Amino acid sequence: MRPYLAAALLLATGLPARPQEEIKIDAQAQTSPFPHFWEQMFGSGRAILALRESYRNDLRAVKEVTGFRYVRFHAILHDEIGVYDEDEHGNPVYNFAYVDQIYDGLLRNGVRPVVEISFMPKKLAFNPDALHPFWYKQNVSPPKSWEKWDGLMTAFAHHLVERYGMDEVAQWYFEVWNEPNIDFWNGIPREKSYFELYDHTARALKNVNARLRVGGPATAAAAWVDQFLKHANKQHVPVDFVSSHGYADDTVEDLFGTDENIPMDDRVCRAIGKVRAQIQASAMPKLPLLWTEWNVPGMKEARDTSYVGPALANTIRECDGLVDQMSFWTFSDVFEEGGPIPRPFEGHFGLRAEGGINKPSFYDFGLLHKLGGQRLANSDKNVIVTRRNDGALVIALWNLVDPDRTGASKKFRLIFDGVRPGANLAISRVDNEHGNTLAVYKRVGSPRYPTEDQIRRMNEETMLPPPEQLHLSGNRLDLDLEPNALVLVEVPR
Repeated sequence: MRPYLAAALLLATGLPARPQEEIKIDAQAQTSPFPHFWEQMFGSGRAILALRESYRNDLRAVKEVTGFRYVRFHAILHDEIGVYDEDEHGNPVYNFAYVDQIYDGLLRNGVRPVVEISFMPKKLAFNPDALHPFWYKQNVSPPKSWEKWDGLMTAFAHHLVERYGMDEVAQWYFEVWNEPNIDFWNGIPREKSYFELYDHTARALKNVNARLRVGGPATAAAAWVDQFLKHANKQHVPVDFVSSHGYADDTVEDLFGTDENIPMDDRVCRAIGKVRAQIQASAMPKLPLLWTEWNVPGMKEARDTSYVGPALANTIRECDGLVDQMSFWTFSDVFEEGGPIPRPFEGHFGLRAEGGINKPSFYDFGLLHKLGGQRLANSDKNVIVTRRNDGALVIALWNLVDPDRTGASKKFRLIFDGVRPGANLAISRVDNEHGNTLAVYKRVGSPRYPTEDQIRRMNEETMLPPPEQLHLSGNRLDLDLEPNALVLVEVPR
């Protein structure tokens, strides 16, 4: 900004002109592989939902913009799936008809399952009344008989291998239970009884075929991993991967056992770093780490706003190199933990709201999908610099403001080294003017039950336009980002 303009702004507003942040982009910087670990796997509600057309529509839509390969959900053993029964003599009776329909539907759409082995069929439960308070009332009891549990796991695995073939099922993940360190498991004591569940499950699966991949402990708040690995090593129990969970709004005490002041935006990756260090210090230091649940803070319905994009981008920046796959919870608001969602846009987890309405997060994931497969070294906290296979530089830039804070627009100057002066470039963004579905929802009257025409209008009006075509001013690009704007800059070779 020219000095006299800055002075004029100061006189007019009484405030100093906003400073400009300079970021150097070195096209010849050292590179490292940048697998898209944040978009290979997504979570969703529970298994029975996968039979609904609304669920499959959302799956196809998210698959189209991210190319994701795995989906994880709860309750494949819930009684509504009908897997387990007993005859009049107490002998097990298995029925995998709905299991087949669920997995057939995923595979037809190019997505494989993370088989979360949960929850307990009531007739196999030690306590048939141990029901979780979620709307679908899953049973969280240990089994009444380890022999019958082993039989169920063996029959389940044999059936999957017979139906889909070992080469296919060997590419799935089998995760034992969900968050056994909290109220999703009521074995006593929790940790010891979960380890017993894991031991039986892992051995039964591996007895069917050693190529089946099994892991855990699938804990909330990054818990138990060190104890789990020590137990597995001591008892010679197979473990093919480690899984755990952590959310940006989990407390510091729950995640780390301290009272440190750790910003929400930094908690997920710090928790992942903690668990990665525990794996590396164990007797199995090379195990893959799957972070099978995470999301941004849920305050003030932030998950329905453009905040998700910068929070996601910052998480990618921080977690790169620490984790093999992260599963964003969830890809869809076809979701019923508290019962049927009463209306769209109540801050739920998904990328698509009730009825198939694209949220800003849907467009955010679509933008970040365009990042390249090589990351260029850059220490700035507001960018990710990558190179695609076609040689293009692809840069994500953001202005992150937490939903419990206030913030202003920020001016950025990108200074390119190793790029032809005046080079052409393309710019896409998600902000209040681009991809802001909430604004359109309000314009159509905030209907509780949007019609198909209203849903179509919301998706059409928020669809991102073709990238804006610009060129560098010499070797510089000046951008002004409003709070929680996410911008993607593509510089062709």
